[in-house]
Amino acid sequence: MDLTQIQNPSFLKNMSIEEMTELAADIRSFLIEELSQTGGHIAPNLGVVELTIALHKVFRSPQDKFLWDVGHQSYVHKILTGRAKEFDTLRQYKGLCGFPKRCESEHDVWETGHSSTSLSAAMGMAIARDLKKTKEYIVPIIGDGALTGGMALEALNHIGHEKTDMIVILNDNEMSIAPNVGALHNVLGRLRTAGKYQWVKDELEYLLKKIPAVGGKVAATAEKVKDSLKYMFVSGMFFEELGFTYLGPVDGHDYESLLENLHYAKKTKGPILVHVITKKGKGYKPAESDIVGTWHGTGPYKIESGDFVKPAGDPLPPAWSKIVSDTVLRMARDDDRIVAVTPAMPVGSKLEKFAKEFPDRMFDVGIAEQHATTMAAGLATQGMKPFLAIYSTFLQRAYDQVLHDVCRQNLNVFFGIDRAGLVGADGETHQGVFDIAFLRHMPNLVIMMPKDENEGQHMVYTALSYDDGPIALRYARGNGLGVSMDKELKPIPIGTWETLREGTDAAILTFGTTIPTAMEAAELLEKLGVSVQVVNARFIKPMDEIYLHDLFARQIPVVTLEEACLAGGFGSGVLEFAHTKGYHNALVECMGIPDRFIEHGSVNKLLEEIGLTTKDVVERVHAIVPSKQKRA
Repeated sequence: MDLTQIQNPSFLKNMSIEEMTELAADIRSFLIEELSQTGGHIAPNLGVVELTIALHKVFRSPQDKFLWDVGHQSYVHKILTGRAKEFDTLRQYKGLCGFPKRCESEHDVWETGHSSTSLSAAMGMAIARDLKKTKEYIVPIIGDGALTGGMALEALNHIGHEKTDMIVILNDNEMSIAPNVGALHNVLGRLRTAGKYQWVKDELEYLLKKIPAVGGKVAATAEKVKDSLKYMFVSGMFFEELGFTYLGPVDGHDYESLLENLHYAKKTKGPILVHVITKKGKGYKPAESDIVGTWHGTGPYKIESGDFVKPAGDPLPPAWSKIVSDTVLRMARDDDRIVAVTPAMPVGSKLEKFAKEFPDRMFDVGIAEQHATTMAAGLATQGMKPFLAIYSTFLQRAYDQVLHDVCRQNLNVFFGIDRAGLVGADGETHQGVFDIAFLRHMPNLVIMMPKDENEGQHMVYTALSYDDGPIALRYARGNGLGVSMDKELKPIPIGTWETLREGTDAAILTFGTTIPTAMEAAELLEKLGVSVQVVNARFIKPMDEIYLHDLFARQIPVVTLEEACLAGGFGSGVLEFAHTKGYHNALVECMGIPDRFIEHGSVNKLLEEIGLTTKDVVERVHAIVPSKQKRA
């Protein structure tokens, strides 16, 4: 079937199971081919092909609402709703988004990128439906990994209490990105082997009704007998106790079983949970056999071998995540107080070696950023040295815990803020550009970012040697610069900056990924007759006040440059300093992420769009040094 000709999912209504089976094979071939060129979330989508087809056959999107939790498994949904022809632009600048996008299609009713939100949003939609007295089905699709998120459990509790009409699809592939952890995962494991509870319960009800009621005794005891079956057939019956009718487990690759259970769910009142077992990566051997999460999301790859396509030329320097985790591991060998904590990201945070060497000191808590942060705080109260590896975009979910539980108590938690700055293809839900703004105002917290991997390893040493409160190290997605590494680790004095290039006409204050841009701009400006000082403002908080006093006393224009949001960011801090210290005539220009969400695309393309390239810096500096324009 030519998938690019699909306009909407209505064509599925008259399809036979044999035709749907052929369609599933076509979709898998299409995904494997297309994603080998663009990269993307290959394994999650290969696992939900039959499930997505069955959902669109049984329900009527967009009248019925599908909410894809996390959203990285929505590619099949996009194909069935008429977007296959755009897949060559997937996750590229101005192209198809890798997650549900409301402005992209009427079939995308809820935008996701962070896990565990679908059930709460579905409850809101269901309440709106009931108040408006309409009849659509609300169908959130949530993974077993996302179900470990506290927000999902809060929503389950509320939905079950209100007895809201809703059909929750639990897509259980036994993995989130990495293998799942936790007691709830064990509950699901027991359910997978428990058999079809609901069908047995219904059969018993039918038989009981055939028995003539004598004095009403049989009728009165029927419900008690039926309910007791759940303890015989399904260990624990976690979902039934929360108020849900549990259907399953259902083979997520068997159309007959899927269609039978989905039609049954449509006829059942109240909250329903359909427990669907799927195989992540199904249909493509490299992804199907992956047990650590390598194929969750990838760059381009070779279809035949499954080898990832690597850039031509010399080998890349190590990834920032590896540089940081390797240094933590190195220090942990000499300090048994050091432990590592991650919310379901041991692979992305490159903590596999730590886990192998120190299994008793490595804690993957599942998709539970709030719990991870407060647990780290608890560890710190007992003299431990917790390293919490967490992506910038996911740290947002633990704002209150960082503020209330860590900073307020001034506890020695080391935050490794991975993927800080623009991340590119994952787009606006994952850009790590807000952490400075929401952390900088927190008392007691130190925030730093290195210029290269050598300074990065010394910052790790600084953080784990620091005993005066919480400290955060930001580091980018991608790889280091390939600089030589010192053999001995050493502390960097807290709150100190360094001059990378001397200059007399203007100064650029910057840090991390934007330092090369500033250095290139300074070299170009030198040719235009403008002498620019470049400062490695490696401590975002506390700032180097001695350095700033000296800079403003010289009365030269200052440009701050950051790959982070301007509102409340580093530049705002410099402006606050100038104002509070009486430098009212100081000329400070701030360059950074504008006040809007930045969509997906290559980082270079995004930097061009928002005006953070070398050319932009040159123009901004040149504009505030007017006496030099005439000379040029």
